[in-house]
Amino acid sequence: MSLLNQSGISATSAKENIKEEAINYEIDGKKYDGYVYYNEEQKGKRPAILVVHEWWGLNDYSRRRAKQLAELGYISMAVDMFGNGKTAEDPTGAQNLAMPFYKDPTLAKARLDPAIALLKTYPQTDASKMGAIGYCFGGSVVLNAAKLGADLKGVVSFHGSLSGVKPVKDLLKAKILVCHGAEDPMANPDAAGFKKDMDAAGADYIFKVYPGATHAFSNPNATAKGEKYNMPIRYNEAADKASWNDMKDFFQKIF
Repeated sequence: MSLLNQSGISATSAKENIKEEAINYEIDGKKYDGYVYYNEEQKGKRPAILVVHEWWGLNDYSRRRAKQLAELGYISMAVDMFGNGKTAEDPTGAQNLAMPFYKDPTLAKARLDPAIALLKTYPQTDASKMGAIGYCFGGSVVLNAAKLGADLKGVVSFHGSLSGVKPVKDLLKAKILVCHGAEDPMANPDAAGFKKDMDAAGADYIFKVYPGATHAFSNPNATAKGEKYNMPIRYNEAADKASWNDMKDFFQKIF
């Protein structure tokens, strides 16, 4: 007996029939890469979810997450925020790529909006049901894009930075799920201020805290990276599984 995903497709069928499309698009004359995933055997339109990478850039990890979303019955797109598919191998290179976004959080929406528009052009996409998830740097991207009024029904931040623009009630349309590690030294200093700002704006948000989890808890490669570069990042299997299930419940409710 095979298990069914939320769209009634068997898990085996979903894995076997996922199509990957490498795509290219331009923003202000600069080229960006992306990967779109969907189940070819699944009929009809479906909600669409964009996946924003960590500060390392668009790599296999964010592509794997996008594929997992397609296996759940969504159409998904792994987004390139840095342009030309740029990636970094060390923290210095990653910081150089990510810093413009931390200095100017409005870049988040400027880079994400064209990707949203592109994913809407797919015949499989239900354009009224758009969402986004992001990891670390990507978490801050989707949060800031939502605060600035991006056309998204919901966003999920996994161990993302909680700083950035203040939410404005008239702009913020999306429901928000924050998946936060209790021992995250990078995001913890901003947690109280984030909640205060969200409450003041009347935002519809959920703030989930996972015990024992530090920064980058969802990425199995985090522990080795942390040890190599002396960074406070580590994989936490329990938090990874719990946050993924929380994300699934979140999107099922809003879609």
